[in-house]
Amino acid sequence: MATHDEENRRVYWCRQMDEAYEFMQAVCDDPVEECGEDFADLRLAASEAGVVICFSDTKVVDDFNRIFWLRKSIVEDLVGVAGAMNERGWVLKVEDGYRSVEIQRRLGLTHRTFDVVLQRVTWECRGEIPPPELMWRRMSALIATNAKVGTHVSGTAVDVSVQVLEGGVAGSELDRGGPYLELSERTPMSSPFVSEEAGRNRTAITACLEAHGFVAYPYEFWHYSKGDAYDVRLHGRGGPARYGPVHFDPTVGRMQSVDRPATPLHSMEAIQEGIDRALRKQRPA
Repeated sequence: MATHDEENRRVYWCRQMDEAYEFMQAVCDDPVEECGEDFADLRLAASEAGVVICFSDTKVVDDFNRIFWLRKSIVEDLVGVAGAMNERGWVLKVEDGYRSVEIQRRLGLTHRTFDVVLQRVTWECRGEIPPPELMWRRMSALIATNAKVGTHVSGTAVDVSVQVLEGGVAGSELDRGGPYLELSERTPMSSPFVSEEAGRNRTAITACLEAHGFVAYPYEFWHYSKGDAYDVRLHGRGGPARYGPVHFDPTVGRMQSVDRPATPLHSMEAIQEGIDRALRKQRPA
């Protein structure tokens, strides 16, 4: 039998995920006028600026390395964020930057994310296996199921953690109520299910990024972006976003707008196959 607290958590999770899905649907319809701004190497820019900043050293998915390139002006702003954090005794850790369409597609179905989302949605359904349509909605909220709403594909978004600056290097991680890619009722930025300290840290980190023009995605405590469709909608500015989803190759610096960016990256059949695969893994040999 579910406790009262667990039921509150479930209700909150469902409400937030439904709101996030509606947000994504609205963003799909928002206009974009790609400005054509080039990309820049965030690692190089941070080194040249002399700021202390960290980067994830894990693969983003399969054998794909993380791509720490973003639009040039956003790199400049993010270096400013890193410097401001250093001044207050923090180190910005960039968990993820630009993602290609293929990376975004694979990320949605990899067991590291899909299986965790499935586990959480099964909990939402009180132990019943969810239909692929519900998994699609939750994946849309947490992973992005097309390039138009996957603002990493625009080169405008970063996933971040923050560490304490200790002796000139990164030390312990600041408590935000869970690690990067925590997928639970603690994931939304304003979750009431984190400690007061974690809530204060989320607020302070967001204020630091907002001071340099970034906007927080309300349904994940690690995702910030600037100049894209999220930014326009969350600030209520109206008009088109400056940046849209693009193909970008850092080895040659070539950029090209994604054709039909609202095309789903995953079919219902692929999501059902993912559910079946995850269930097979759970069965005893």
